[in-house]
Amino acid sequence: MVSLVVLVVALFRLQVLQSDLYVNLAARNRLRLVRMPPARGRILDVNGTVLATNVQTFDLMVYPLDLQDKETAEEVSRFLKARGIPLEVEQMLERVRKEFTVPYRAVTLLPDLTLAQLSSLVSDPDFPRQLFPVPVWRRVYPAGPLVAHVLGYVGEVTREELERFSPGDYRGGDHVGKGGVEEFYESVLRGTPGQEAIEVDARGRKVKRVGFIEPGQGEDLELALDLGAQRLASELMAGRVGAVFAMDVHNGNVKVLFSSPNFDANPLAWGISSREWNELMRDPVRPMLNRVIAGTYPPASTFKVVPAFAALAENAVTRRTTFTCTGGMRVGNRFFRCWKRDGGHGPVNVVKGLRDSCDVFFYQAGLRTGIDALVKWGAVFGVGEPTGIDLPGEARGNIAGPAWKLERFRERWYPGDTANYSIGQGFLLLTPIQLARIYAAIANGGKLVTPRLLKGAKTSVSLQLPEGPLAIVKEGIEEVVLRGTGRRAGQYGVSVAGKTGTAENPHGDDHAWFVGYAPVENPRYVAVALVEAGLHGSSAAGPVVGELLGYLCRFD
Repeated sequence: MVSLVVLVVALFRLQVLQSDLYVNLAARNRLRLVRMPPARGRILDVNGTVLATNVQTFDLMVYPLDLQDKETAEEVSRFLKARGIPLEVEQMLERVRKEFTVPYRAVTLLPDLTLAQLSSLVSDPDFPRQLFPVPVWRRVYPAGPLVAHVLGYVGEVTREELERFSPGDYRGGDHVGKGGVEEFYESVLRGTPGQEAIEVDARGRKVKRVGFIEPGQGEDLELALDLGAQRLASELMAGRVGAVFAMDVHNGNVKVLFSSPNFDANPLAWGISSREWNELMRDPVRPMLNRVIAGTYPPASTFKVVPAFAALAENAVTRRTTFTCTGGMRVGNRFFRCWKRDGGHGPVNVVKGLRDSCDVFFYQAGLRTGIDALVKWGAVFGVGEPTGIDLPGEARGNIAGPAWKLERFRERWYPGDTANYSIGQGFLLLTPIQLARIYAAIANGGKLVTPRLLKGAKTSVSLQLPEGPLAIVKEGIEEVVLRGTGRRAGQYGVSVAGKTGTAENPHGDDHAWFVGYAPVENPRYVAVALVEAGLHGSSAAGPVVGELLGYLCRFD
């Protein structure tokens, strides 16, 4: 009886209390799980041209349990070395440790083998039985550097990213979006991994399939981007450093987003060495920087539409108000010059001030309006806030103002600061996309649109702008192209309204700006061009915007 009681207790402990433990141990001996990566969704431009797609390669997989034996690991290493693949035992074990989750889940030993490479290995009689191939999908970008800043790229998930994602969604070795549309729409593009569960015998040979979950392909994305217009922007920049951006003024659909210099996302998606990555990061022209959304610059005279509107809306000036420009004026103990130093512009009203980009007029108008009103109307037009474009890494820019200066420098705001602010200089910083958004609001009658790369998305906020000041500002920037500093932007078969700008650059030659919209009679598109160290907006940036707007309106 005592023996029977002991036996019953032992059976109860083994079969009830510790049943899960022994079931798991048994499963580890007979079950193998193979993860099946999904194909990411494709990315297309507005005309259906493929910008990102997938090609099939093969990963050579192994189970961690099969490499626990040192002799087996050495056998695999010798086989690979004999076929020109110098993979040491320590390297294999490191790769297994990197992707290890449970002993019966396969990990990648060799990624991205072509069909020819795989056939050569598998057909060899000495091919180790512990290795087996799994088809996988890898990302390719047919347009290469042309859309690199738009799309971003995919790369292997990092430890930090694994901690950020929901538990179980990803594991070591998975590929995720890095920057651009690939990162922003990761959850849409990624798809769902599949899984095959197989039963094996004591030697690890497949006996039967226990279960199979088909991988779910990611969704395709159709962008509003026009690859033809993007290519034109690239050609117009001709290797210069800067940015070009264009969008629909009514719905914010992005037609062009080009940052120069750029980079080729294909090597990054397939894997580059740490040395190559460090060289890319240390490049002084910063090709990885998306200057359209993350480059911040003084907007210079392109910003004058905001002080002009603010002065009119606050009744600090009217259309008839004139100031006499003699080439400069004194503010406090400093003399502020106009760009036309010899003789100045003479009597100038707001329309002529915009047309000729007269600095003295805006010094006077800004001082009359006051910095608080200038900052208020700047905020109305979205200055100092991200536009909300569907891309990661957008900069806020800097709206500045007295409170900001006091906090940053512990100094009060001076009238000279207001004078500088009124011509888009000083502490004020904008991104090219923020500037385009301001002009879109002027063109569409007062709606602040949200730029969107994904086709069909429409978001805008009505600013309730007073019509009188808006009409006067529009007249002024129309005159800029008809008879003012931006005439070269109007030579491409479409009527353009816009503004030139030459921004001071503490590191070298002045930056060149031009921003405008077209056609004037029924505005459809807004575009901006920034050429770093381009000297003059009228000659360096104006023709870029004019030709791009002509292309967009002609092929609309």
